[in-house]
Amino acid sequence: NIMIKNKIKNLDLSATLKINEISKKLEKEGKEIIKFGLLLCASLSVLTTFAIVWVLISEAGIFFKHIPAFDFLFGTKWAPLLEPRSFGVVPLVCGTLLIVFGTSLIALPVGLATAIYLSEYSTTRLRTILKPVLEILAGIPTVVYGYFALTFITPLLRELFEEVQIFNAASASIVVGIMVLPMVASLCDDTLRAVPVSLRQGAYAVGATKCEVTLGVVVPSSLSGIMASFLLAISRAIGETMAVTLAAGATPNMTIDPFVAIQTMTAYIVQVSLGDTPQGGIAYQTIFAVSALLFVITLCMNIFSSRLLKRFREVYE
Repeated sequence: NIMIKNKIKNLDLSATLKINEISKKLEKEGKEIIKFGLLLCASLSVLTTFAIVWVLISEAGIFFKHIPAFDFLFGTKWAPLLEPRSFGVVPLVCGTLLIVFGTSLIALPVGLATAIYLSEYSTTRLRTILKPVLEILAGIPTVVYGYFALTFITPLLRELFEEVQIFNAASASIVVGIMVLPMVASLCDDTLRAVPVSLRQGAYAVGATKCEVTLGVVVPSSLSGIMASFLLAISRAIGETMAVTLAAGATPNMTIDPFVAIQTMTAYIVQVSLGDTPQGGIAYQTIFAVSALLFVITLCMNIFSSRLLKRFREVYE
C-alpha cells in the first residue's frame, strides 16, 4: 500500500510538472502571438502611410511632367477644367487659409474660454450637463453642418450685410468653427484639469484671486496642451471638406473678403472626384497635385507642432 501511494504521489507530481510545463509553453506561445499581432498592426499602419505617399508622389509626378512646379505653386489663376487652362494653386491655398483664419478666430478663444469655465468655475452638476452637449456637437455629420450654414447662417449674414453672396467664406468659417469648438474645449479642459492642485494652492497661499490663479498659474502651466489642441483644430479646419464645399462654394478667388465665394483645396478635390473629369487627363492629375500639396502642408504643421510642444512642454510629478 505504501509503495502504491508513493507511485501515485510520483505520478501526481509528474503530471503537475507536465501541466505546468504545458501551461508555460502555451503562455509563451500566446505572448508571441500577441506580439506578432501588435507588430502586424503597427506594420499595417506604416505600410498604409507609405502606400498613400507613394500614390501621391507617383501621380503628382505625372502632373508635374506637364506643368512646371513653379507655375503650379506661384500661379494666381486656377482653372484646370476650362479653356484656357491655368494651374496656379495660390487661389485654392488662399481660400483654405481664409477658412482656417476665420475658424481660428471663432473656435480657439471660445473653446479656451469654455474649457476654463468648465475646469475652474463650473459646478460638478453643470459640468456633467455641458460636457455631453459638447460631445454631441462633435458627433454631428459634417454634411449636416454644411446645410446648416447654407440654410441658416448665410441668410442671417445676408440680413446683416447686403454684400454677402449665397456661397461665402464667412458662413463656412463660422460653421467649421462650431465643428472644431468641442475638440478645442474638451482637450483644453483635460489639460487644465491635469495641472496639480498644489500649484493652485500655492498661488492662493500668497493671496492670489481666482482669476489670477486661472490666468497666471493654470493656463501658463498647461500651455503645451493648449497649443496642441489649437494645432489639432487648425489641422481639422485645413482638412475639412463637406461643410466647406457646401457653404463656401466652388469659385477659386484670390481674396481676403469673407463675403464672397471661394474654393479650398479639399473642395476642389471633391469637385473633380464627382466623376465628370475623365481619368488619366491632366485635369484628373490635378487631384493628386493638390492632395500632395495638402499633405506637405499638414506634414509641416505636424513637425512644427512637435517641436513647439517639446519646447513648451511641462512635466509634473
